[in-house]
This record gives sequence, structure tokens and C-alpha cells, in this order.
Amino acid sequence: MTGFARATGTTGPVQWAWEVRSVNGRGLDVRVRVPNGAEAAGETARTALQKTLTRGQCQVSLALTKPETAARVRVNEALLAALAAAVARVPVPEGLAPATMDGLLGVRGVIESEEAEGAETESLARDLAEGVVRLVADLVEARRAEGRQLQEIVTAQLARMGELTRAAEECPARRPEAVRAKLSASLASLTEGSGGGLDPERLHQEAVLLAAKADVREELDRLRAHLAAAGELIANGGAIGRRLDFLAQELGRESNTLCAKANDIALSRIGLDLKAVVEQFREQVQNVE
Repeated sequence: MTGFARATGTTGPVQWAWEVRSVNGRGLDVRVRVPNGAEAAGETARTALQKTLTRGQCQVSLALTKPETAARVRVNEALLAALAAAVARVPVPEGLAPATMDGLLGVRGVIESEEAEGAETESLARDLAEGVVRLVADLVEARRAEGRQLQEIVTAQLARMGELTRAAEECPARRPEAVRAKLSASLASLTEGSGGGLDPERLHQEAVLLAAKADVREELDRLRAHLAAAGELIANGGAIGRRLDFLAQELGRESNTLCAKANDIALSRIGLDLKAVVEQFREQVQNVE
């Protein structure tokens, strides 16, 4: 299921923003991108999403913005004094200028730059974790809003499949008299001009066998059962996407068999219409968690 959520905040001089995008996926795939030093916050977001969602591809990102004034400079006075004392004890060779203050300040470690608020401070870590909670809650609500719309669509598709199943069951071509008339016509065509060379009893047995193979009663019973199961899943809610996907495959299998067994154009058309709706249903349930 698709969805988008954003959570922002400010901790001291640091402004932060979480974003997550979710698109359809058969399984759950969470990918996290965070700045250096914020890996712990990224794992918090990954864990929260994995505990909440079951399907979808999620892209999570964290942006940290720190103003330039957030950095301050500190002079290591002890190191500077030690350097100055050492220089004073060493005679200056001829041709060299004595050490100056700017030279000593340029020695590594004398001037230290530190952040007013680092990415790993306790307060920032706490605020980022709270932001993850809001982020996940907003994403779930966005996916639920889409789910409510999808529920209307798939419910209508199930209703349409139920109508087609009933139409197939009530199709005049399935009536016993229609089947007998068609078989009688086929037998008459086979025996015409045979001069009695064909055994009527044998032909009757073959006709009964063909009628049994063309019977779609079992397929219609299974279609009704699968439709009832799908309707019950949707009514109960929860993480039902994979089970609906399985039922869509079963509905497709039964509709294919129905078309293969159809011995009449009207029944074939119903079967083809049913296959089309089942395929639409299968595509939609890919978006259901």
C-alpha cells in the first residue's frame, strides 16, 4: 500500500525532519538513509516499521540541519602553555625567526572546534525517537485511508463475481434438457449414414461421460466458497493482503476451468467476464496489506 508521512522538530540549534514513503510490495522491505552519527535513530525507525507493517517497500530518510553559529572554538590553554615553554627553552638557530603566537595556535590540537549540540546527544536522540513514533502513526493512517478506498473497490468486484457465478449457475445451457438436446443432436450427427454400425449403448455411455466432464457444478461451488472467504476476510480486517492474493489465484483457477468446460457460447461469455473481474481483483489485492 502506498503512503507518505513527515515528522519534523527542533532540538536546540538542530532542526530535524523524518520522511517515509511507502509503495506496494509483496513483502516488507524497509530501507533507511540517515546522516553519519545518526545510525541509532535509523535503526529505531527500521524496527518500528518492521513491527507495524507487513507489506510494502518503505524508504525512510532523516535530514539534520545545524546553523553555522552552532560551532564554537576552544583554545587548549594547557597545550599552548606547554608549547610556549618548550620553545622558550630551545635556542633559536641563526637565520630562523623565533616562534610567534599565530604559529603556536596553528599547531594541531591547540584550537579545538566543538558542536554546541551533536547528533548523538541524549536530547536529540530522544526527540528523534519520538519523531519516529509520530512518523509511523501518520504513515499507518495514510495507508488506512487508501485501504478504505480499496475496500470499496474490491467489495464491488467480489459482488460482481458473485453475480457472474449465479449467472453461470442459472445459464440455460446447464439445464438438463438443454444438455440432452445437445447430446442428442451430436448423436444423431454421428449415427447418420452409419447404417447401424455404431453401438447405441456405447454411444450412450460416451454421452454420459462427456456430460460429466462438462459439468461445472464443482467449479461453481468452489467459486462461491472462495468469494465467501474473501468477503469474510475483508469484513474482519487486519493484515489480509497475502490471503486475499491466494484466494485471487484460486478464483482465477476456477474461472479458467469454467471456461474450459463451457459447452455453450453464453456460458463461455460468462466465464470470460468472470476471468476479467478476477484479474482486476488480483491486481487490486496486491495493494492490500
